Amino acid sequence: MYYLLLVFMYGMSMLPLWLLYRISDVLYLIVYHIVGYRKSVVFENLRQAFPEKTPEEITRLAKKYYLNLTDMMVETVKLLTMRPKELQRRFTCDLTVLHELYAKGKSCQMHLGHNFNWEWANLFCMQGVKYPFLVVYMPLTNKAGDRMFRHFREKSGSILLPANDIKESMQPWINKQYLIALVADQNPGNPRRSYWFPFLNRMTAFYKGPEMTARRSDIPVVFVDIRKTRRGYYHATLKLAFEEPSAVPEGTITESFVKYLEHNIREQPEVWVWSHRRWKHVYNGE
Repeated sequence: MYYLLLVFMYGMSMLPLWLLYRISDVLYLIVYHIVGYRKSVVFENLRQAFPEKTPEEITRLAKKYYLNLTDMMVETVKLLTMRPKELQRRFTCDLTVLHELYAKGKSCQMHLGHNFNWEWANLFCMQGVKYPFLVVYMPLTNKAGDRMFRHFREKSGSILLPANDIKESMQPWINKQYLIALVADQNPGNPRRSYWFPFLNRMTAFYKGPEMTARRSDIPVVFVDIRKTRRGYYHATLKLAFEEPSAVPEGTITESFVKYLEHNIREQPEVWVWSHRRWKHVYNGE
């Protein structure tokens, strides 16, 4: 099953992007209009985040989101055969801050949200820096799906670290320079061991792990903002948020990231993942 899926994916990946976007248009019709994939979750999240918007505006925003979602699907498949020059033409970012940190002999944490297209961002960054590029991921329960996911990432040179065994996975890197990408807006499993901050009009739980690791090892933290400039083209901005994390009070890094991410989402909401059941945990006021 895995190899059949792999052959199919490589075949799709060899198609030109303009044709893949026609496929995305069809997928959008299926996902939004026919299947209605998580539409209730998307609309509930959008109404909560943007109470000032009319029902018509929420619907238009939802449709834009679903088209970006299906674009993300075909763009990720394209990575299997995408040449570096084509990626560099379609995805732009000034990596100077990473070069400077590397020259100082420092490792680096990059904190980003679920903004499209984070897969292109990972590959672009990995190709442009001297750091070993570590990516934390949550293993999938479906074995074929998990193997396919790892193939996509490892083919490009990323070093995958399973989130459910991150302490052990990081051991070989403790005394080495590395760049680690952390999607820092995920829903934590244990709300009692989380930071809580206002986010998109509700109190929201965030993992403590990224901040605690940065403060403990004094690893500089860089925030990432990804924008979609037009179909098939993206631009990312890197912000050196904390060069000496150990010097700031606990909670400061996470709170700063939450504010940074919300500002960026409000400026281009259609590129953030709204089908996520992000608010499963309820704040109890503690």
